[in-house]
Amino acid sequence: MMRSMYTGVTGLRTHQGKMDTIGHNIANVNTVAYKKGQVTFKETFNQTVRGASGAQRNSIGGINPQQVGMGVGTGAINTIYTRGAGQRTDNPTDLTIEGEGWFVVSPHATNHDKYYTRAGNFNLDNDGNLVTSEGFYVLGYGTKIDEATGEVIPNDGGPLQKIQINKSETAAPTATENIIPRGNLNSNTEVAEDPDNPNNLNSRTTDTVVRDSLGNAYSVTTQFIKISDAQAGNEWRMRISRVTDIATGDYVEPTNVIDGGNAVQLIFNSDGALTGINGTDNAKTSTVTLDLSGLTFTNDKSGGTNPTKTEPSGTFKTITIFDPIAPERVDGLTQYANESTAKTYSSDGQTSGTISSFSIGADGEVIGSFDNGSRKSLGRIILAKFDNTGGLEKMTDNLYKDTRNSGEPQEGIAGGSGYGKISSGTLEMSNTDLALEFTELITTQRGFQANSRIITTSDEMLQELVNIKR
Repeated sequence: MMRSMYTGVTGLRTHQGKMDTIGHNIANVNTVAYKKGQVTFKETFNQTVRGASGAQRNSIGGINPQQVGMGVGTGAINTIYTRGAGQRTDNPTDLTIEGEGWFVVSPHATNHDKYYTRAGNFNLDNDGNLVTSEGFYVLGYGTKIDEATGEVIPNDGGPLQKIQINKSETAAPTATENIIPRGNLNSNTEVAEDPDNPNNLNSRTTDTVVRDSLGNAYSVTTQFIKISDAQAGNEWRMRISRVTDIATGDYVEPTNVIDGGNAVQLIFNSDGALTGINGTDNAKTSTVTLDLSGLTFTNDKSGGTNPTKTEPSGTFKTITIFDPIAPERVDGLTQYANESTAKTYSSDGQTSGTISSFSIGADGEVIGSFDNGSRKSLGRIILAKFDNTGGLEKMTDNLYKDTRNSGEPQEGIAGGSGYGKISSGTLEMSNTDLALEFTELITTQRGFQANSRIITTSDEMLQELVNIKR
């Protein structure tokens, strides 16, 4: 009877432990990325009353063992790592991992004392660092310059460091390298009597803005002048008639900036397609460049000869107009019997800019958007995964720590090699299932009650035994 009472005590203890876990699950039903616990029981030590014996030849048969159980114990308290549902927040620093992986965080700005979390409710501190709600730094890769393109890209595979979104970050100005002519030249335009006259009424005049290495803006005036009219096609002349410093209004009428001269010959066939440049039979094999280096302004904005600034303060790059590497540029210029719409468009070159916003991509790359229209990488958030996720040890504040049984963390880029993608503007919710937890609550309560009955019943039996002597 005493044995049955202690057996009931083990039942009370284990069911109370399970109730603690259930209560913890329910308490964290709204905790970001909480992973619920699950308790399983095991039978404890059995007292062997009589051992087993095998059958004997020409005698009695085999006998099974007789054992009396000593109660129940906690077999395991497992953490269930199924993904919780997503909750939309529209906050760019709220992140969800859609699949395998953990965010890597640290109380230091270096690759030390790393912890792991699925809770992506991050924010920025006063230095622009991406941190958890407890101030732990979110770790990832920094940036480097791509030697091939000169662009700022994530330094994938480099040392882990904090992700910083500095609101004073600037984008350097870049000089213009490409001008693309597009549009139509009216085939019914009359041939110019004086093609060299910049005020020719039969010309098509357009302006485009180019920039030097400091981001200064200059207006380049281009004229398209029809110089011959034939049944098989027409010939036009494309010339740079003026370059103006937009800041001061000073200008110059250059004579040798386009392919070493001042004009390019454009030949259109009877179908209106551009087929020849400077005498070539195939316009798509031609190279035409604009060189503004060494430019000197000779006139001020009123037409006088005393400009406020005679030379650009920055330097120019050679600007490509037609290029065999991009033959599709030729297709953008046509000669049909429609209104002239031809214009030169600057496809690059920008002034300096400051960061205006940022976004985090599915691969974890943090992209800064600047007020000059440019975009630049600010780093990449990385993920970690483990061979045995169940071996992780829970810490406080939604953090986990690796153990000997979890295996070494494997760090990589979101969206590749088994890592889930990162979704910005959403949060992973708790994976607690209230319906299941309340069902477990009922069965655990009944189990506790049943074990308490073992104790009370054993007590009554013991009382009957004591009463025998009356």
